[in-house]
Amino acid sequence: MDVGELLNYQPDRGAKRLRDDDDDDDDPRSKKVGRELARRLERDNGEDPSGDRKRILEKLMDDDEDADDQEGEPVDESSVKKMILTFEKRSYKNQELRIKFPDTPGRFMETELDLNDIIQEMHVIATMPDLYHLLVELNAVHSLLGLLSHDNTDIAIAVVDLLQELTDIDTLHESEEGAEVLIDSLLEGQVVALLVQNMERLDEQVKEEADGVYNTLAIIENMAEFRPGLCTEAAQQGLMQWLLKRIKAKIPFDANKLYCSEILAILLQNNDSTRELLGELDGIDVLLQQLSVFKRHNPATAEEQEMMENLFDALCSCLMLAANRDRFLRGEGLQLMNLMLREKKMSRTSALKVLDHGMIGPEGSDNCHKFVDILGLRTIFPLFMKTPKKMKKAGTVDKEHEEHVCSIIASCLRNLKAQQRTRLLSKFTENDCEKVDRLMELHFKYLEAVQLADKRIEGEKHLQQRVHQILNLRGGSVKVVRHIMREYAENIGDGKSEEFKESEQKRIMDLLENF
Repeated sequence: MDVGELLNYQPDRGAKRLRDDDDDDDDPRSKKVGRELARRLERDNGEDPSGDRKRILEKLMDDDEDADDQEGEPVDESSVKKMILTFEKRSYKNQELRIKFPDTPGRFMETELDLNDIIQEMHVIATMPDLYHLLVELNAVHSLLGLLSHDNTDIAIAVVDLLQELTDIDTLHESEEGAEVLIDSLLEGQVVALLVQNMERLDEQVKEEADGVYNTLAIIENMAEFRPGLCTEAAQQGLMQWLLKRIKAKIPFDANKLYCSEILAILLQNNDSTRELLGELDGIDVLLQQLSVFKRHNPATAEEQEMMENLFDALCSCLMLAANRDRFLRGEGLQLMNLMLREKKMSRTSALKVLDHGMIGPEGSDNCHKFVDILGLRTIFPLFMKTPKKMKKAGTVDKEHEEHVCSIIASCLRNLKAQQRTRLLSKFTENDCEKVDRLMELHFKYLEAVQLADKRIEGEKHLQQRVHQILNLRGGSVKVVRHIMREYAENIGDGKSEEFKESEQKRIMDLLENF
């Protein structure tokens, strides 16, 4: 058995969160830490590692028995404290030996394996979120963040794997108090900046390191969902720059690129600070370059289509900021969207939405004038006259298509001046004013829908008035009805699942608020 095989042996520690392309029998934890140590040992000509082989082999062969013993131990506050103390000792020991023997891997490889083992054991803490405060109080969070810059990237990836499980959104909601303490501590330690620095050194051509990037993005998504306010801070700590760099990298499409597009869209939601930062980093040009691929070609897979939609959503969010509309104009975004409308590919629906966001309001005046100059009216009015069948097949709702088209034309009517406005108005006189006929057709279509909604609301009000009338006649009270319904909601059975019980209780309480 050579050194590489020896160090690559690890007992099964259980499954982690898998990506879609992971095999069920491929456990990324089981073979990781030995890779880098093996490489360093093979490069090291100054020491014969054979003296260490027997000792490490005995240790690794005993790991399965140790794991079986630990499975029987109960997880409580005392055991978690003991686990954290062991982690701190092993981390310090590994650091000490690495400093003392930086060029002699054989001296510190045992401590590296020990450190990896305790990190894997700490995954059990993710099942007890009410004990997260111990990680903070015993300074384990600070130590874990420090290991993100460990010389052995496998150790850093093991920490990322652990943090991903600790911050799983479902786990965080099990104990709001424990989650708050953990997230506060992570943010205080500038976790996003450290995660970004770690991702920058990872080689995604190596499967384990690509998984490390994926799990890093999962940590950021979990924290952003639990505390949306951290998006600004995360973007400013290098995340926005890294995402743009990763998205425009000339490598084949993969799960990590899809995840990057999703995280980018999340950062830009309802956040002018991140929108401004993206504009300053030339992010508008990056988005336009990536979307230009879909001008003449449809996405090859459903995952690639999802990425395309994420990038379109990110672009729409950016255009909510006036400064980014100027960048969109200078980057020839209008020309690209106009070409997409003409090419009749899957990107056409989203291109309409982008044009709507870029031209609406007084801030869209320059874009409206440019749209007329590039002959955009020739493209938009055929879509105004009739919803294309391909859009219907793609699942686009007629009213969504009609809303964006009408909004674009309305923005032009509001913002255009002089010759461009004349060109727009002349469109409505063509072919015996057919566009006016279409406009009135849409008016009556949606007027009828509004009238039906008004009648439904009136009917609901009439029923409510009737209930109140009978209650008054019988000496009853609305308070009594509300009390009975609250009692009913509190005692409702869980049916097939706890989720059904909670949703039904919420539905009843919402009805009571409007009663």
